[in-house]
Amino acid sequence: MTSFTTSSQSPRGLGFLAAPFLGLTFGLFSLTATAQGPAPTASTGRVTGTLLEQGTGQPLPFASVVLLRAQDSSFVAGAETLENGSFRLDQLGMGSYLLKSSAVGYQSLRRRITLTAAAPELALGTLRLASITTQLKGVTVTGERAVVENEPGKRVINVEKDLASVGGMATDVLRNVPSVAVDAGGSVSLRGSSNLTILIDGKPSGGSNGGPGLRLDQIPASRIARIEVMTNPSAKYDAQGTGVINIILKKQTKNGVNGTVSLLGGTGDKYNASLSLNRKQGPANLSLSYDRQDETYREQTRNRQSSGLISTRQDGTGTERNFSHSLNLGLNLDLKKEQSLSLSFNPNWQQESNRSEQLLSTARPGEPTTTQRGVQQLDVDVKVFENVASYRRGWEKHPGRELTAVGGAVLIRADVPVTQTLESGALTSWRQQMDVDANIYFAQADYTLPLPGNKGKLETGLKIEQQRSNGTADLFSQQPDVPGGYVRDPARSLAYNFRQTVPAAYATYQRGWGKHWNAQAGLRTEYTSVTGAVAGGQGKFDLDYLGLFPTASLSRHFGQRDTAKTAEQPQQLTFSYARRLNRPGFMQQLAVPLYLDPRFYRLGNPGLRAEFSHNLELGHQLSLPGGAEITTTLFGRFTSDAIQRLRDVDTVATNRNPAAGLVLVETYRNLGTTTNAGLELTWSQPITAWWRVQANGSLFMAHLNTNAPDAASRRALTGTARLNQNFSPTPALDVQLTGSYRSATLTAQGRQLATGGLDIALRQRLWQNRAALTFRVSDLLNTQVRRAEINSPELQSTLYTKPETRVAWLGFTWYVGASKAKAGRIEAAPSGGGGFGG
Repeated sequence: MTSFTTSSQSPRGLGFLAAPFLGLTFGLFSLTATAQGPAPTASTGRVTGTLLEQGTGQPLPFASVVLLRAQDSSFVAGAETLENGSFRLDQLGMGSYLLKSSAVGYQSLRRRITLTAAAPELALGTLRLASITTQLKGVTVTGERAVVENEPGKRVINVEKDLASVGGMATDVLRNVPSVAVDAGGSVSLRGSSNLTILIDGKPSGGSNGGPGLRLDQIPASRIARIEVMTNPSAKYDAQGTGVINIILKKQTKNGVNGTVSLLGGTGDKYNASLSLNRKQGPANLSLSYDRQDETYREQTRNRQSSGLISTRQDGTGTERNFSHSLNLGLNLDLKKEQSLSLSFNPNWQQESNRSEQLLSTARPGEPTTTQRGVQQLDVDVKVFENVASYRRGWEKHPGRELTAVGGAVLIRADVPVTQTLESGALTSWRQQMDVDANIYFAQADYTLPLPGNKGKLETGLKIEQQRSNGTADLFSQQPDVPGGYVRDPARSLAYNFRQTVPAAYATYQRGWGKHWNAQAGLRTEYTSVTGAVAGGQGKFDLDYLGLFPTASLSRHFGQRDTAKTAEQPQQLTFSYARRLNRPGFMQQLAVPLYLDPRFYRLGNPGLRAEFSHNLELGHQLSLPGGAEITTTLFGRFTSDAIQRLRDVDTVATNRNPAAGLVLVETYRNLGTTTNAGLELTWSQPITAWWRVQANGSLFMAHLNTNAPDAASRRALTGTARLNQNFSPTPALDVQLTGSYRSATLTAQGRQLATGGLDIALRQRLWQNRAALTFRVSDLLNTQVRRAEINSPELQSTLYTKPETRVAWLGFTWYVGASKAKAGRIEAAPSGGGGFGG
């Protein structure tokens, strides 16, 4: 059982924002209004229409209508049709758009529209959707759109269609995404790398995968509309990370009060509740959500280590209880003259109680085997506060021209006591008290200028982000004859500080020509200043470096672009390049020993440097008649100064306490170069109107060329496969069956072994879609485990952890106001395990 996350991850559950830099945001607000003068007084654009069934002429209520920019397919506005099938999109800028409308059981409709100053309002009248329903043994059933859709430069996950994850957390959603893997502990990786940049609604979240800020395993899927995964993002996005995950939250557009109330229970003492309400009145939109989690998980561990003539065994069981409260308040205000202001406030309180018992055995030649029983108690108290403000300014006479600004902060306070007790030995009991005080501040401004003739655009922006962290790690040894029973050991206690400041600037140029070609080029520059030290000057580091990160993409369209329902076969061929980096986390650099059990601790490396990578992709998308979609991607990632995690034997600690056997230390080093190159394939096909299949897989070669004497150069072939099937046996019942497999993957000293699982989910809509009952069994066959091997000249080890992954969940959701259950949604499902320390 782990007690505190080091490596690239900061303490689990940390994530919080307060609001410095808001002065900059409001300053930009005032400066823009002053510099530009009064905006045009002409009314903003509007689009109206009515969706009807083609055969019967009946209205289609609660169908989705989405408006995208024609230039880059970015989201502009969305709505649901009313009971009479009508819809209305207001406060639109002038320009060209792509209107998409869809309803379950009907063919999608796409139409290009243009709003001009001379004709800012467009009444589309009646739009008719053709039915694709069929009869199955006298019962009408309908088909569904794919859970994962491929768009230029990214993959889009329609969260509301993913029955096996909606109602869980964002990590559960990502389990069904091509290129993405989520292990049994909730750690997310993209093509083998867990170094990712996380955005929320296109804005910095203040965190990353496993880092401080709003974490993926803290974002309920019930609040998410869709997730965009960009494996080769443009220069507009941070250079940090292998790729970018952009989480788009739901936004209500209906007037009045709307929302959901959900209750969820799982086997083995797991209980969740959530409330989400939205009040829209005129230009003001106020949202409130509250989530409560109280979940208990159990796990078993079996670890074996040997070094020289010493061998050890650790057999343990553990129980982890996570208890949290999360509140989110948001205000969106549509101002006059094409301006809007958004504020969000998100406090989070998380507690974790983790108790594990281990039987520790040590064998030496010619000596009897010694055995110790150890107990670890971990109690975590984390308070997180997040506050963000954003501003948008548009120009009605210049469609597509836009200025946005965002500012915010993350404040983190964590109290982490760990107590270890052994029944015999030189050190029978000790306690480590860790306190963390971390802040993250950021401000960003972006400007978009469309090119004449609507042929492209120029984007530029500035950003600054600073991370500050101060903490203590005090070690107490047991002294039964003193009050309290423990005495602080000054020689093994320390305090530390860390500062990282990253100013950045970027510019991108996008241009289309002819009817089929589109190109984009960009350059981003980031300056990194990092300082840190342990009190007293130990392990001090001070790094400054400037990085240039070019990006480029070129795409060519073939055939018809807007529909796959005709005899034509639209295709797209895309090539992209991006240079990116991975900065080491502050706990990877600070020389702070964090003891996870009597035989294992982690220690940062002050000399650790950032790793840089070149990323290439060649992709092909093909749409076939009948709705089949096939995507093929060739990719390569070439990394220098690769950061790798290494385990070694601490001979001093091993000799100090012979009864404890081998004492291992985990640290980080830059180990030469790594190369990942491979092929991904995604296939989506509606087999019938009531059955849709989606399969995806990848196969890539990982090559580690190391410069370390204790980590040999080698290569391995890795594969992943996932099959997702959606069924609608009755109009109100949705079923989803998902199976996944990942083969063994390469590590610096060994490998992570293969794993896989099978999930099933059912959802029954009730009372004319006013409520829904959900049932899900995660890891039905109980096959998800974490297994690893280490084979180095100094250490041989096998690590086995079996978390509690097979859980049956039952949930109930009630819809408030105009909200209703839709086919293909589950609003209550599991959130998975995990906890502080991953």
